[in-house]
Amino acid sequence: MPLQKQEVIRKIGHNIRTCRKEKHISLEKLALEAGLDYSQLCRIERGVINTSVHQLYVISKTLDVPIITFFSDI
Repeated sequence: MPLQKQEVIRKIGHNIRTCRKEKHISLEKLALEAGLDYSQLCRIERGVINTSVHQLYVISKTLDVPIITFFSDI
């Protein structure tokens, strides 16, 4: 059975946070380097908001990880 939309959004946010922490990058630094608003990135990581594929792409490039990393365990 497919996951509900909110659960997918939450898991993607969790995976972004995990990648960021593994690379020892602060939320502020990632937001700045990715050109995102700090509060927006915070909400993405917490799974509060759905984000665009383009923003996921920018985050993945900034973290230097394949975008598919954000979809692991989904």
